[in-house]
Amino acid sequence: MFMWRRVIQLSATFLLLLVLVASCKKKDSSLGLNDLDQNNLLNSAQVDTFQLETYTIAEDSVITDNPAFAVLGSYVDPKFGNVNANFYTQLVPSGLNPDFGDLSTITIDSVVLGLEYVGFTGDLYKQTLQVFEMSEAIHLDSTYYQFTTKNVYPTSLIQPNYQAFKPDPNGVTSIGGDTVDTQLRIRLKNSFGKKFMIEAQSGSDVFSSVENFTNYFKGLHVRVNNPGQPAGKGGVFYFNLNDPLSKMTIYYRQDGLDKTYDLLINTDCADFNHVDVTNAGTPVQTVINDTVSGMKEYYCQAFRSRAVVNMPSIKNLPKNAVIHKAELLLPIQYQTGSKYIPSTELTISAKVDDALSGIGVFGLMDFFNKQYVVNVRNFMQAYVSGRFDKTELYISPRFFITSAERVIFNGPMTINKKKPRLVITYTEF
Repeated sequence: MFMWRRVIQLSATFLLLLVLVASCKKKDSSLGLNDLDQNNLLNSAQVDTFQLETYTIAEDSVITDNPAFAVLGSYVDPKFGNVNANFYTQLVPSGLNPDFGDLSTITIDSVVLGLEYVGFTGDLYKQTLQVFEMSEAIHLDSTYYQFTTKNVYPTSLIQPNYQAFKPDPNGVTSIGGDTVDTQLRIRLKNSFGKKFMIEAQSGSDVFSSVENFTNYFKGLHVRVNNPGQPAGKGGVFYFNLNDPLSKMTIYYRQDGLDKTYDLLINTDCADFNHVDVTNAGTPVQTVINDTVSGMKEYYCQAFRSRAVVNMPSIKNLPKNAVIHKAELLLPIQYQTGSKYIPSTELTISAKVDDALSGIGVFGLMDFFNKQYVVNVRNFMQAYVSGRFDKTELYISPRFFITSAERVIFNGPMTINKKKPRLVITYTEF
């Protein structure tokens, strides 16, 4: 579902350029040239004066179950407001019916939840971790949204004095003398690990199947608690829960021998991201509430909002046009070295029967020119052929439910030099 705002319709005049002659020279991007018949180009028209209308819409229901990456952390964005990301996940035993023997001979050294880093947005400012055991079940065949919450037991499982979280996604992690992909290693209470051993030796059927185990242990809620976080500080970090090394490990000694037992996070586990984004009082909320203001500056943000580029004057393209090349150029506001790096790719969607649908098109970031280049030739050809009847394109960070990326775009009425443009080369037949 989307929160829609009325778009002010601006008057449009479609300008058709003179036929290009062979002596003309233009500086064009090479994108798509392999698809052009150079003989047809001599009789083609190129148009770059299309009317564009830009704004932002907010999403209120984003499905976040079974994500590629879990997200964790918070930051205060001076342009977009507060972002707080956390996740819920099940864990399953690494082996059924484990036999820990005489528990009086066991000493637990540590219990560690390891999560493999895959990226982040923001900076490495310190944060405070919390981990809770879930008291409410989640299921693989259920749907969960960015606003979904589940009940948890009230006491954090983190070992005292280990709540501080100093992110180190570019560091080195060593486990048992082996260097592995960089991890966040969360130290949990030894008593939490001991309870699984006690249950395994109790004679119950908890460890006899994955289903029985997940009925007994519902999973973990991993989150941060950062009250008073300064503006411009913090970050959201991405973790690969499906990596074999993302797991909870009980390290213990028995009869003088070092041993381990793992609870895994794998494809048998339900999981979902929960993300709170607060745009209140920000420029983003202003544009969501008043689409006209998006003509100066408009936005997209993971889990929260999509940028919209409406191209009403493409209605004047000839119905017999063959589109040789069509590029949508979307300049952005980004200072090299900023902690809020824009997405390297955008996902482009369109409305089909009033539902948003991906169209297999991606926008590629040109960091040198600080703009996205979107090859929309196939969309334009489908539009003039009648397969699409809407002139809007919806733009999102590529990893919409697995990141905290956001983008600030220049609108057609920006005070900045670069404005968005649609450039189409076509021939009539």
